[in-house]
Amino acid sequence: MTTADENGKPEFDAIIVGAGFAGMYLLHRMRGMGFKVRVVEAATGVGGTWYWNRYPGARCDVESMQYSYQFSPELQAEWSWTERYAAQPEILTYANHVADRFDLRRDIDFDTRVKSAVYDETAKHWTITSEDGRSYTGRYCVMATGCLSSPNTPRFEGLEDFKGAVYHTGTWPHEKVDFTGKTVAIIGTGSSAIQSTPVIASEAKQLYLFQRTPHWVIPARNRPLDPEQQADWKQHYSERRAAAKANFSGIFANYNKQKAAEAAPDECRAEYQRRWDQGGLAFMGAFSDLLIDDDANKTAREFVTEKVRGMLKDKSLADKLIPDYLIGCKRLVIDTGYYETFNKPNVELVDISNSPIERITETGLRASGREFEVDAIVMATGFDAMTGALTRMDIRGRDGGSLKEKWSEGPRTYLGLMSHGFPNLFTITGPGSPSVFTNMLPTIEQHVEWVSDCIAYMRDHQRQSIEPSRDAEDAWVVHNEEVSGNTLKPACGSWYVGANIPGKPRVFLPYFGGFPAYIEKCNEVVAKGYEGFSLN
Repeated sequence: MTTADENGKPEFDAIIVGAGFAGMYLLHRMRGMGFKVRVVEAATGVGGTWYWNRYPGARCDVESMQYSYQFSPELQAEWSWTERYAAQPEILTYANHVADRFDLRRDIDFDTRVKSAVYDETAKHWTITSEDGRSYTGRYCVMATGCLSSPNTPRFEGLEDFKGAVYHTGTWPHEKVDFTGKTVAIIGTGSSAIQSTPVIASEAKQLYLFQRTPHWVIPARNRPLDPEQQADWKQHYSERRAAAKANFSGIFANYNKQKAAEAAPDECRAEYQRRWDQGGLAFMGAFSDLLIDDDANKTAREFVTEKVRGMLKDKSLADKLIPDYLIGCKRLVIDTGYYETFNKPNVELVDISNSPIERITETGLRASGREFEVDAIVMATGFDAMTGALTRMDIRGRDGGSLKEKWSEGPRTYLGLMSHGFPNLFTITGPGSPSVFTNMLPTIEQHVEWVSDCIAYMRDHQRQSIEPSRDAEDAWVVHNEEVSGNTLKPACGSWYVGANIPGKPRVFLPYFGGFPAYIEKCNEVVAKGYEGFSLN
């Protein structure tokens, strides 16, 4: 058990919760700044999201040449990717390479799931306690717990009665799951279902996909990376990384400033076709008003609808697979072969939008007035996004205040970095920051550098605690709502507003003001002596 010493000094300068890409970089950077740091991680290895999400077909939706660290030019130069969009095993291999290259594991305690984090206002330090009773003290606690790391498993009646195997895409087994000759039910049609369905369908005797709400899906156009293309990227990394940070999403891509509402129909179609052929998330960059103007958005919806109808042999399926909501208000999904999978005789879409799953039985599921006998159930039911990993821990700040209780009507942060009433507690890519609306790796790096620089400032100026003011936090919460409210983003029930979790307050969770504007605000706060924060 690790505790404060006899003088009350905490054992560590900082405790970092999580050894994903955020926790690893923060450990490396703070160690290099002379801090004594410990990382606690629930998994048996590094990688965070890419450690847990091992489901068939798991793949990043940001191009691999951009989904990587940029803090080390040597690391950028030495690592080579094999595909345009890296698959989970390759990304996890990269994470382990980073851990080895910078000798990170010696300061990480694996198999250590945090139960509570309690602030001692007198001693001005945090005590972090794990589920197995281990305890750590640190002047600062940094939650690098990720945005999509708290799996959501709906409480279906009878689930415990099912005699077959049950899997969740967010906690997939390490060993390969063989579905050959089996009848499989997939519940959910978000990103993990759309990625895994073609792979599972290629093995299974019969696949039933239970859909409550369809998604807008764009082809990925994944392919092996040409060595010359990769060499070109490495040669121009510095300028492309800088250009990416100047883009709204933090991704190096061509964003058309023209408005769809002002373009001729043929011009619109040609631009959509070009981006459809190119593949990827940049489809939404076809025109600048797609997430602002409903009529503009409609032009994109009509184009994608026509494409989907053309891929399906059973034209009646299109009515079920095409969403009736705005394109882009939920996270766009990129795929390989999803719609074509429904042309196979062993795949059936089960529409449960008006008649939800009644219960799980010993042999399968009961839904839409039918009994489905299956050998395995795959829960592709997503996550309690942005807040779930934090509210599932018992986090106590000043006067024993509970973070879960404070956030009961929605998370309240300043810049997504800290929350009033919880001194010396930082959140990496927390609610109220751009996070999931950006390329996560540069977003993580920006947060890590801001937090570590802040802690160094505190050390150098002999300060022991930092906390945002209530006024600054309130103003940021209002600003966050205003920014999203000026767009079409909140227009549908997405996990961006917590709609996938029963009882979760409907609050727009990420910051939708763009990566450049956010960086400018964070830099301005520092330049003004940590404006909006109280330092003691």
